[in-house]
Amino acid sequence: MHDEARANARAAVDAVYRAESRRVFATLLRLLGGFDLAEEALADAFRAALEQWPREGVPASPRAWLVSAGRFKAIDSIRRQRRFDSLEDHAEFAESIADEGAAPGDSEDIADDRLRLIFTCCHPALAPDAQVALTLREVCGLTTEAIARAFLTPAPTLAQRIVRAKAKIRDARIPYQVPAPDELAARLDSVLRVIYLVFNEGYSAFAGDALIRHDLSAEAIRLGRLLAELLPEPEAIGLLALMLLTEARRTARTDDEGDLVLLADQDRSLWNRELIAEGLALVERAFGTRRFDPYTLQAAIAAVHAQAPSADATDWDEIVGLYDVLLRVEPSPVVELNRAVAVAMRDGPAAGLALVDAILARGDLAEYHLAHSARADLCRRLRRAGDARAAYERALALAKTEPEKRFLRRRLDELSQ
Repeated sequence: MHDEARANARAAVDAVYRAESRRVFATLLRLLGGFDLAEEALADAFRAALEQWPREGVPASPRAWLVSAGRFKAIDSIRRQRRFDSLEDHAEFAESIADEGAAPGDSEDIADDRLRLIFTCCHPALAPDAQVALTLREVCGLTTEAIARAFLTPAPTLAQRIVRAKAKIRDARIPYQVPAPDELAARLDSVLRVIYLVFNEGYSAFAGDALIRHDLSAEAIRLGRLLAELLPEPEAIGLLALMLLTEARRTARTDDEGDLVLLADQDRSLWNRELIAEGLALVERAFGTRRFDPYTLQAAIAAVHAQAPSADATDWDEIVGLYDVLLRVEPSPVVELNRAVAVAMRDGPAAGLALVDAILARGDLAEYHLAHSARADLCRRLRRAGDARAAYERALALAKTEPEKRFLRRRLDELSQ
């Protein structure tokens, strides 16, 4: 095999892995019925792709090819391993996999496999932290290390949490299916929380060289659309609106070099007006129910930003009022911090700084780089250069992504100048 052909095949497989691997895994899990078996089949399928695609070319439908390859690899593995009480049972199970997978993932009347998977991972039999960790790992393919950073948890601890969750699903025979209508509402909170965490990892990555991972934010929006269609509750509609209105600003969030651009400095002509229009309509629809959940309130705040021609022309009084309601519905130091920034825009930097200092004085958000970055910016606006420098340096020490670090270094350089 020529080196060039092998390299091209590897590039094709890598691209398909990034785009399709979790969808392939979800379908294999439906067909095979177990996490471990589906993971082995997924790995076998991609190994087969590396061997065959250089000779045969990339198939027209890579996902279907990989599902078929993984399924037949699993059948072969089952027949070899003699896992059942009798060879007859063993063969019968293997044949049932082949029959059920005759048209993998193509049937219009089958609920989306990844939506099945996310509800399975968010089953109430699992602890809430295990639900989130397992879904981020299995639905979205985040590494254990990335999830551990999100939870501020050691990676080995997080890995054990995921292992125990899988064992619970296996031992309790938790079904791989979308719940019945009368069970959906009770399962909704965990699913919404997971989808929003996935979106946040894509929109503001926890760590690494890139600030944005569009594949994850797009996947979260896709799941959000499916969920809002399946269960059109205000919370699901509000979350979808929030993600759309936030995603609309994605292109303007970084410059050509991939560096961070703050909201106040963004070129609003780059904002996606189609996503904004859809998000605004969803906010109105959710507010029409008169049920003010945290996602809908955050979407309403994003809607005010989306409709403002500039930062100075933003209705900051309305934003502060929405944060007041959000604090009553879901008290949080991060919500307090965001409200403080809005107060600074409405009433001036001194008023905002007093609120930020009160949050930090309580010990809340002491390890949160955005709190120190906000304090630094307010001190800078008040021409308190020494305090600004100290706060920027603290934020820089806590920042995880390279674009954020470059932004903070630029601010420090500007102070020196």
